[in-house]
Amino acid sequence: MIGPVLAIGVIIILCILAEKFSDKFGLPALILFMFIGMLFGTDGIFHIQFDDFSLAENVCSVALVFIMFYSGFNTKWSAAKSYSLQAVSLSTVGVLMTALITMLLCHYLLRLSWSESFLIGAVLSSTDAASVFAILRKKRLNLKDGTASILEVESGSNDPMSFMLTTIAIGFFGAEKSGSIVWMVCLQMVVGIAAGIIAALLTLWISKKTRLISEGLDTIFLISMVLLCYGLSSVLQGNAYLSLYLFGIIIGNSRIPSKQTLIHFFDGVTSLSQILVFFIIGLLSYPHQMPGIMPIAVAVAIFLTLIARPITVLLLLVVQKCSLRQCALISWAGLRGASSCVFAIMAVATGITMKQDLFHIVFMTTLISVAIQGGMLPIVAKKLKMIDDNADVTKTFNDYQEETSLQLMRMYIPEGHNWEHRKIKDVSMPHGSLAIMIKRGDESIITKGDTEILPHDTLILSVPPYVPTEDEQLQE
Repeated sequence: MIGPVLAIGVIIILCILAEKFSDKFGLPALILFMFIGMLFGTDGIFHIQFDDFSLAENVCSVALVFIMFYSGFNTKWSAAKSYSLQAVSLSTVGVLMTALITMLLCHYLLRLSWSESFLIGAVLSSTDAASVFAILRKKRLNLKDGTASILEVESGSNDPMSFMLTTIAIGFFGAEKSGSIVWMVCLQMVVGIAAGIIAALLTLWISKKTRLISEGLDTIFLISMVLLCYGLSSVLQGNAYLSLYLFGIIIGNSRIPSKQTLIHFFDGVTSLSQILVFFIIGLLSYPHQMPGIMPIAVAVAIFLTLIARPITVLLLLVVQKCSLRQCALISWAGLRGASSCVFAIMAVATGITMKQDLFHIVFMTTLISVAIQGGMLPIVAKKLKMIDDNADVTKTFNDYQEETSLQLMRMYIPEGHNWEHRKIKDVSMPHGSLAIMIKRGDESIITKGDTEILPHDTLILSVPPYVPTEDEQLQE
């Protein structure tokens, strides 16, 4: 038992170090997580034999639960709602168009069967939220015209559509009974939306209207509600990923107790989930098989990057008055990543057999996408002159704190006060306080160290808030 635990600890530490030094290697950290998985895999140094796609699907699905929830939870709707139409059109109609164009290219140019071509297109149809979020934040890409918000909402909300298309594609292989496609689509959408909203309303009611949750258990409660939302939607045959995203959007943009603590906690959980997914993807891969699959994977990556994605973006966004430069950047930012690989694992786990190796095609396409597209995204943004020096991409996420614990106190200086005719730097201020302004009649003076305090001045102080000790409870 000690051996596996020790190995897991070493793997996580290596991935953390990879995140820290990814810039020095010139690669996105997510790619390095894959490489670490390959290092431990069958063809790697440690030769860990792992080809259980069913187990990998279960583990990755749980990780994707938290990635999907956090995609919504950390999206600031107030910043994104103005661009929601563009984003949602890309995450729904755009995903379908990307899948269909990729299917046509795979069938006519690569001579794959219709069912194989559609499955590849469906699996690779979504933009990966983990990859997009990581690059936007790590590279601090402050983009013009709300482009960051469009990419965040699109990448966070398009996995449900891709999942639904993948499910339909699997049904075409006869691996499972799909029934009526129209009925399945309607059921997934209606149940998915309903489950997400009901779970969110229940969570908000318990958090804000009751005292059922003991202090310090907020994170555990929200974890349980995330799992409940996913499980409820899945049992009722809804689109569980759609439920999770809606659940996250509603909760993340509501006033709930300990919100900042929850955001930072789930940021850590999501980071661990991303490490886990990309490591398992690398662990499942067989590098010695990649030369044989390379031509198809490169062709698919080129189709997606230079044909399917640009056509989709142009057709959907030009009519919505997006500039050609913005369309070009959004097109280039359509990164494939964890979700595509998880959907490929799901397809393989159902027993689907193809002439070509689906998992390694998707694996190589993802590797190319994140390494080349992701690595060049900052350069492309600059070349297209889409960098906005006055914007701040962090403000589009909910973990950006506009509110601070700053509290102000007004202090009147009467004649005879011991601060009278003394400089700010010479008076003994209360611990942790700072003089920020003096009101002198109708005049407002920004204080400096040599500002003199006069009689009848009103001194404005910034003072630290009162924090009660553990055995104190203050109620308003």
